[in-house]
Formats: sequence, C-alpha cells, structure tokens
Amino acid sequence: MNTLFLDAAWSKQTERPPVWMMRQAGRFMPEYWEIKNKYSFLEMCKTPEIAADVTMLPVDLLGIDAAILFCDILVTAEAMGGDLSFTQGIGPRFANPVRNMKDVENLNVDCLDKLEYVADAIKVIQQRLNGSIPLIGFAGAPFTVMSYLVEGESSKDFKKTKLLMHNHPEIAHQLLAKIAKVTAAYLNLQIAAGVNAIQIFDSWAMALSWNDYAEFSHQYIKEIIANLDRRDIPVISFCKGSSVFAPMMATAQPDVISVDWNADLLNIKQSLPAGIAVQGNLDPHILYADKPAIKKAVLQLIERMRGENGFIFNLGHGIMPDIPFDNVKYAIELIKEFRY
Repeated sequence: MNTLFLDAAWSKQTERPPVWMMRQAGRFMPEYWEIKNKYSFLEMCKTPEIAADVTMLPVDLLGIDAAILFCDILVTAEAMGGDLSFTQGIGPRFANPVRNMKDVENLNVDCLDKLEYVADAIKVIQQRLNGSIPLIGFAGAPFTVMSYLVEGESSKDFKKTKLLMHNHPEIAHQLLAKIAKVTAAYLNLQIAAGVNAIQIFDSWAMALSWNDYAEFSHQYIKEIIANLDRRDIPVISFCKGSSVFAPMMATAQPDVISVDWNADLLNIKQSLPAGIAVQGNLDPHILYADKPAIKKAVLQLIERMRGENGFIFNLGHGIMPDIPFDNVKYAIELIKEFRY
C-alpha cells in the first residue's frame, strides 16, 4: 500500500506531502456525470457497486494518495427518520424538518441496519483498491447534520437552527445527543467494514460563535471521537472555521485537524499539541486560475510546510463543480512530483 497518507496522518516523516481533495469524486468530472445522468444521487449512494464506481474515479483519473468513500453526510439523518431528497440545483431537503421536542423524540437512534449499504460499499471499494491506497470513511458532525434537519434545507444564515439553540437549548441538545450516538455507531460500522481512516465533517461550524461552537458542536465531536474503535485508524476533524477553532478542536484528540484556507497552516500546526497532524489548506478557488497561478500557490504552501512532519495536502473545503478537471489534475501532479 502507498502509506504516505497514513504516515502523514500519524505525524511520521514523508518524502513529500500526500494529497487527496475533498469532493474529489464529484461534479467537476465528466465521468461523474455519465453515472449521475443515469441514477439519482441517493441511488448512487445506496447502490454499493455505483458508490464504488464513483469512489474509484479520482483514484483512476487523478492518482491521489487516498480514496474517500462516496456517500453523503445526511444519510445518518435519513436513517433516523428524516424524509430526505436531493433536487438538482437546490440540494438536500427534509420534508419533515425538526422543530420541537416531539419531532426529536420521533427520531430513531436504533437505525444502523438502514446504513448497511455503506458497509457493503466499503467492502466493494476495498476489493477494487486491492491494498493500493487507503480508504477514508466519513460522517457529518452533529451540528451540521442538525442544521439541515432543523432548517429543512441548506441555509445562509441558520436562523431557525440558532433560534432553536438559543430559545430551546434543551431541544437542541437532545437532538445533538441523538445524532452523536448514531454518528459514533455509524463510524464504527465503517471501521468494522474496513476503512483505513475517518473524517468528521462540520461543514457549517463557521456559523457559530466561539461559545456556541463549544456548547453545540465541540462537545459532541469530542464524545464521538471518544467512542470510536480507533485501533490503528487515524481520525481527521474538519470544520469550516477550523482556522479559529483549531485549539479547541485539538482537545477532542483527533489525529489530524483539517484547516480551512483563512489561516497560515504552519502557524496552526505549530500552535497544536505535538503529534496532531494538519490537512489543508489551499483555497479551492485557486483551481479556477491559470496554471502559473496554481503552481505558485501549491508550491508556496508545500514550501511553507517544509520540515514539518504531519502535513496532508488538501483544499480548505471541497472542489467546486465548475472547476476545470485539468487544473485539478495539474495541481495533484505538481504535489506528486515534489520531493523535500
């Protein structure tokens, strides 16, 4: 196996930074659309062979150092009883949003059987990978999953979620506790099925103040990580907002903190306890630019991290759908050619 990614996650010395990119099996690839035009998004997630096909696209076409399971962060909420759908150009929707304690009580935490298709997909993907590179499993963090359940859809201001948190914190905490319990069990299901690493995505944490992040996000991520069957599985914690929240995130004891693009990555790394690796943090918008600009930004980040063990090259957030495929491939090739 190419162990570059795992070595960096464990803060070991590597000859170059390993590279993978969030949303690397996605809508910027024509090959993705060949599959997507035949199936709905949820069909793709729930059919192990199709999920494996999509997971393998960046492995085969980009030559990345780690694969990540093709799925969605909201499958846990659906398994608990959320009526989930995806609409082209709009995104995820829950037809039965959570607004009161009765709605929370109606959500089922004994729902792991409904997520068995994810374990099945992992097994198919690992057969296809055949030990070549590690496979990352993942889940959505409780606050982010809660925000979709409460808003009923994507939101710019998270008004309903914040009103629930501030006016009815007992309802918010009951909901978060349920999501956290399911998430820990779901990640352990992925570990048992054979993933080599785990990433927790708190995509909307940047909407929170420091105190609200501590109360409504961090404590639940800490609980999830404490309940994982970690053995030799590195755990990556990511949130948009990690440039601010990294010191608090470290106290949940992840192995890697994935950093958005608003901070200097070396400063973050050096502020963290020894043994915590960092992942990131190229601004994905750079990949729209001309190749000389991409080269400058990529090499600048790698040079900045020269001499630091525990650096995984990634974006500060996911690849946007209209980024040119050739630009992504070019960036990855630059990183793979680099030697310290």
